[in-house]
Amino acid sequence: MTTFSAEVAWERGAASFIDGRYSRGHIWNFDGGASVAASASPHNVPLPYALTENVDPEEAYVAALSSCHMLFYLWLASRKRIMIDSYVDAATGLMETVDGKTMVSRVELRPRVIYAGDRPNREIEQRLHHEAHELCFLANSVKTEITVHLD
Repeated sequence: MTTFSAEVAWERGAASFIDGRYSRGHIWNFDGGASVAASASPHNVPLPYALTENVDPEEAYVAALSSCHMLFYLWLASRKRIMIDSYVDAATGLMETVDGKTMVSRVELRPRVIYAGDRPNREIEQRLHHEAHELCFLANSVKTEITVHLD
């Protein structure tokens, strides 16, 4: 069993708080020393209480799913001796209400992979993406529908 952790830290500052007029800005601190400025999404909390320049949990969720998928795709390709020069994913998430609960119901991955040498045929690419999805720890942990769209 492996354990993962993050520290999430927020302070009220001078805001009155009980009237709802407080910053949703906070910090995510990770064990390797990285700190990420976070906030509620301005889609959920009005400005100036949400901070548009900070990462919101919904964006981080989409990025984490995309990152997990990419890391497994790269690993699988390397095992098959398929050389990759770059991988860029323009991932998106859709939040909607399903069965009375608001959730990120779908995440769509749109990876653009640049290969060194010959590009594998579409069937091999699709199989690698399918395997990456099946192996992704995060995809296995959520009920969000995750689809991969290839060029």
